Amino acid sequence: MPLPDQREAVFARIREALRRPAPHRHADHAEHGPRHASISEWPLPASEAFRAFLPAVGATLDEQVALFALNSTALKTDFRPVASLEEAAGQLAALAGENAWKGIASHRHPLASALAEKLGLPCLWTDSGYAVAGLEACDAAITGCDALVAQTGSVLVSSPSAGGRALSVLPPHHVVIARSSQVVPDLASALQLARKLYAPNWPSFLSFITGPSRTGDIERILVLGAHGPKKLTIFLLP
Repeated sequence: MPLPDQREAVFARIREALRRPAPHRHADHAEHGPRHASISEWPLPASEAFRAFLPAVGATLDEQVALFALNSTALKTDFRPVASLEEAAGQLAALAGENAWKGIASHRHPLASALAEKLGLPCLWTDSGYAVAGLEACDAAITGCDALVAQTGSVLVSSPSAGGRALSVLPPHHVVIARSSQVVPDLASALQLARKLYAPNWPSFLSFITGPSRTGDIERILVLGAHGPKKLTIFLLP
């Protein structure tokens, strides 16, 4: 079945966007040079005017969680709201059994480490150094995160929240555990949160994970696990 031609819709959005002048994000910084305040005190980008071009997000937490769940389904993310850490551990144990996991990796994050310990499998901890081959041999990684973005179904992670730069990338199954208070409506809110958490001492790694790793380069056929984990499971606690 031929795919619909989306070019006119894309061109229409570009024409509409070009009618609005782009904000001069760094104009004041360029004018004042080194006398200007530190980067953590710079004003946020003028994002309100451009939110109209992005998917709408509900105002309540329930609406945002529902949108995140909808986006997760489209992205092939396994999203699982749970009532307790014990329920998450039970579901994760079932996943481990179905996929014959022999070893996992995690880090000393309050939720991630508690979930890893409840699973009872051999665990590689990435906080104090590890062998890369050992991490590659793990069947799954359990990490925390900084935020879940309802608008895009993305997970915001950083080296502090996800146990370093490699833990969320090398094992073939990435498991994220978060609380509902970490759900944010959109990308602008996620970036504002990152600034609040880390500026001016930014971590070495900050990334948005939007579904399992994928590529469609060859004949537009979607292949999961191309450049990172093939599976992404997210547990959301109250």
